[in-house]
Amino acid sequence: MATAEPLGAVRERVLATLRQDIISGRSRPGERLVERELAERFGVSRVPVREAIRALLTEGFVTFETPRRAVVRTLTRTDVTELYELREVLEVHAAGLAAERAGQDALDRLAELLDVAARATERDDADTLTDVNSRFHDALLAAAGNSLLVDVMHPVGGRLRWLTRRNEEWAQQLAEHRELYAAVAARDAERARAVARAHVRMNHRSTVRHLFGEAPDD
Repeated sequence: MATAEPLGAVRERVLATLRQDIISGRSRPGERLVERELAERFGVSRVPVREAIRALLTEGFVTFETPRRAVVRTLTRTDVTELYELREVLEVHAAGLAAERAGQDALDRLAELLDVAARATERDDADTLTDVNSRFHDALLAAAGNSLLVDVMHPVGGRLRWLTRRNEEWAQQLAEHRELYAAVAARDAERARAVARAHVRMNHRSTVRHLFGEAPDD
């Protein structure tokens, strides 16, 4: 007899799928998340669906218009600005630390991700690029050798991937990532911080332009 899937595993499966639906744009801002419909879609009870929606609320993907009406969050300019301000502080510092501390394994991992991104850029493969670009930044944080940086960044990582998915200037992102890698590999911490800062600010401007049709205030 088949063993029933543990409730926690069901919740994580539902959560991962709903999160990816939002990041990819399959679920649009303002779209309602109906427990009954989602339970039928996944072939599960409402309990793991309800828990997954609550987790998405904590992660910043969902908001409740009423106690019973959950919808995909619509990000405001303030939301976007605050996320990029936090990203700049953490990633610029991480880039400098990575240039000082990254071992060869970390550098090899960054180079490998750049190769994947280059091939995906040639194919204009948005889903792969969203994933690999996020993994590049995750690898850069890991290369900094400070676990607290990773812990602080983790709660907003999903929302940043959501924003990055809106910005499809893939060739420019690849060029900037290559420049950042070169600075880290050269052990040039000052240059790595400067490149990281310029990269985050450029991404911020592009994201605001894509979302709101105008550039952010500098």
